[in-house]
Amino acid sequence: MPERRRALITGITGQDGSYLAELLLSKGYAVYGMVRRSSTESFERIAHIVDSVELRQADLLDQLSIVNVLRQVEPHEVYNLAAQSFIPTSFEQPLLTGEFTALGVTRILEAIRLVNPAIRFYQASSSEMFGKVQETPQRETTPFHPRSPYGVAKLYGHWITVNYRESYGIFATSGILFNHESPRRGKEFVTRKISWGAASIALGLTDSLELGNLDAQRDWGYAPEYVDAMWRMLQQETPRDYVIGTGVHHSVREFCEAAFSHLGLDYRDHVRTNTALLRPADVETLRANPGLARRELGWEPRTSLEELVRIMVDADVDRIRTQKPPTPG
Repeated sequence: MPERRRALITGITGQDGSYLAELLLSKGYAVYGMVRRSSTESFERIAHIVDSVELRQADLLDQLSIVNVLRQVEPHEVYNLAAQSFIPTSFEQPLLTGEFTALGVTRILEAIRLVNPAIRFYQASSSEMFGKVQETPQRETTPFHPRSPYGVAKLYGHWITVNYRESYGIFATSGILFNHESPRRGKEFVTRKISWGAASIALGLTDSLELGNLDAQRDWGYAPEYVDAMWRMLQQETPRDYVIGTGVHHSVREFCEAAFSHLGLDYRDHVRTNTALLRPADVETLRANPGLARRELGWEPRTSLEELVRIMVDADVDRIRTQKPPTPG
């Protein structure tokens, strides 16, 4: 009987980590999650599967703790999804962002090199590395020009992954994922701010929503489909990097329009622009060319923006209704 494959996921409590854990469990993997000790632990996204996974404490800032987890778990695959991933915070805390999002990748790769170079490694790279885009749509060969400390840190993580692949023969691959959303997205991210805000307004809890740049354009997809691409990358014969996206972009304004109109509202009556929410250096347009992933991974996006918006808005309406106390009477 073949050995059950073991996977270690950093960032398992995040949006992507929770969906990836579900996917790997469905494929028969033994799934381990690396979690950081904190005074306010939040396992909300994995509460429904927490009895099916094993959580191990380690920290991307602590090399020895990563080495110890790899020795204990003996994973066949490691998915590094942990990062300081909120771009505005990266402007406020650029050094911490670099420690987690850049050097944290090196610590994992170095631990793999020391413990077992046969481990397959996935690095969560980001479309934010393209930043001030040099061509549209963006593909694997498009030059990078990041426009935030987060983007710069992700670029370091991307290139150190390439470096360990070329220097030590480690099966290390980066997925350059464009924006991907779901009801599990953190409320600080613009898509979830919109879905939560629209739901709150529709249910009479508030009357307005403040956002930054409504004209920024992004290639938005559905997160559960993107974790499938991650898994496919580690099943290839040869490691390489792949752009993952839908190939279609929409503005923040269009996302607002879709969310509010789904609830019978006009976003123009409720959405306000707050210049304090603008980035010091913004990224105007990101749109993927996922042709290589289609050809080599057999991966296809299946959820349109309109479907994605409906999924997110309906989930937030349900959440708020569940939380909202009944009206007395």
